[in-house]
Amino acid sequence: MSASGHPASDTSALATVYLLVASQLFAIPTVVCNDPDMTLPPAAVPPDTCRLRLERTAIRRVPAAAFVALRRLEQLWLPYNALGRLGARALRGLGRLRELRLPGNRLAAFPWAALGDAPRLRLLDLQANRLAAVPPGAARFLRDLTFLDLSSNRLLRLPPALQAAWAPLPAAPSLPGRPGLVLGLQDNPWACDCRLHDLVHFLEGGAPHLAFIEAGLRCAGPGGLAGVAFRQLQLSRCQGPELRPGVASVRSPLGSTVLLRCGATGVPEPQMSWRRVSGRPLNGTVHQQVSRDGTSWALLGLPAVSHLDAGDYVCQASNFLGASETLTSLVVTEPQASTECSRSPEAPGAGTGEGPEAAAYDRLVARRMPPTPWPAGPSMEEGGPTGPQEARMVTALKVVGDTHQSVTLVWKAPRAGSVALSVLYAVLGQRTMRRVAVPPGRTRVTLRGLVPETKYVACVCARGLAPRKEQCVVFSPDEVADAEATQRLINAVVASVAAVIALPLTLLVGCGALRRRCRQCRAGRSPEATSTYLSLDGLSLSLGEDSGPRPQPSLGEAEGLLSARSSSSLDSATGGARRGGRVDEYFC
Repeated sequence: MSASGHPASDTSALATVYLLVASQLFAIPTVVCNDPDMTLPPAAVPPDTCRLRLERTAIRRVPAAAFVALRRLEQLWLPYNALGRLGARALRGLGRLRELRLPGNRLAAFPWAALGDAPRLRLLDLQANRLAAVPPGAARFLRDLTFLDLSSNRLLRLPPALQAAWAPLPAAPSLPGRPGLVLGLQDNPWACDCRLHDLVHFLEGGAPHLAFIEAGLRCAGPGGLAGVAFRQLQLSRCQGPELRPGVASVRSPLGSTVLLRCGATGVPEPQMSWRRVSGRPLNGTVHQQVSRDGTSWALLGLPAVSHLDAGDYVCQASNFLGASETLTSLVVTEPQASTECSRSPEAPGAGTGEGPEAAAYDRLVARRMPPTPWPAGPSMEEGGPTGPQEARMVTALKVVGDTHQSVTLVWKAPRAGSVALSVLYAVLGQRTMRRVAVPPGRTRVTLRGLVPETKYVACVCARGLAPRKEQCVVFSPDEVADAEATQRLINAVVASVAAVIALPLTLLVGCGALRRRCRQCRAGRSPEATSTYLSLDGLSLSLGEDSGPRPQPSLGEAEGLLSARSSSSLDSATGGARRGGRVDEYFC
């Protein structure tokens, strides 16, 4: 027999392939082969061999019935070979096999049904292979194992059937007090989602018949759970998708924007989608979002609907447990006439004298409004309530971004008073506009349910008047929201830079002022100034001529100098006047 398993003429070649070692102590013949050029198991192995060890060879596959002649084989070791495939009948004839070790190979799949040919198997070592899954059908072949090593593979999860097969295992009768099953599950990329819930509780439940080669299994994903130990997990049980009740039919006028909503719950989070029953493509975009209560929502935005968009729409929610569907019908009706903020070709105020640019903008806005008759009432020329001042009562209209589905319109209306306003908005290019009534006094309104990446036109005007150029604005919700976020970031950076620059200057100016104040306090008032004041005061009291009543002194002129002696000076002046003496100009 050659190294590749083919027959040879001399027996010396066979000696180079394998070494037959007879164990005299236990009388168990053992064959060890480690030729790196061997590509197939040897065929000339003595039939009374009990242990066969083929390691570090070039064996890539084990054909069917490769060991059928070894009826007494109890241990088959094939460690660290290039084994990539094991035949479904590779263990045929090995009814006494108790150990099968295949670590360090390249097995991406294992023929679990082949274990049926080895009913006495108790040890299975598949460490360091490429196994990505264990099928549920493998559970019935692993019930009698006392050692199973699946470590260092590519397993994401284990089937519930395998857990059920392990649960009733008793303690090994030959080893009292020792576990009935030793498991090796470490170093696998476990995906810690709801499908791992039962396994985590089973393995961490403290079953006395289970032991681990290495305790402390950890998650590899999802990203937020990478590196988390199994004992720290709080996983939810898996649940199929359940749809939230919604509307069965939606009616919308021609040319309007329609938003169809569909919500569902489930574990894991269901995937949401919309489709048409007729099979036609969707004339819109689908956006998926999750609310705070864990509900998944699929929003289908249909801008400028036409009669072609009418029909039945199906919303589907699905995860690995199944799928649920709901049906919504869309009915497109003819648009209704509006009497708010509309303009006809003969509408008053068409020529405002503001130049061709303003007239062109007014025509642009007028094309996006329903062509309905101008409401009855006084005209601008008549000087009624729709005069030029009222037409300009809404100014400084701007758009503030909230989210990609909503914006806030803000304006100034200093002359509105108790006049009610209206907000008209529509997708740019539509003729039918939606109206939002604004009570008197309010200067902002939030528009919700907008479709991202869509241009809108919005106008704010007094009820019954046509909007002017400065009362309309064209915007896109996502662009406005992104601009607001950028502006807030710029403001934060500018404020930080200003604080860094202004703080040293403020400290410098404050320290300078404090030094000047300290010098003034140390200098104090000179003795010469005090004596001069006293002599002048005394001189004013010694004079005797009376020149008439003198004006009262003003403390505001020299408050710092005479405030402490103002009362005595006034008393002195009054006393001199009574004695008929003259009060001189020295009295300050």
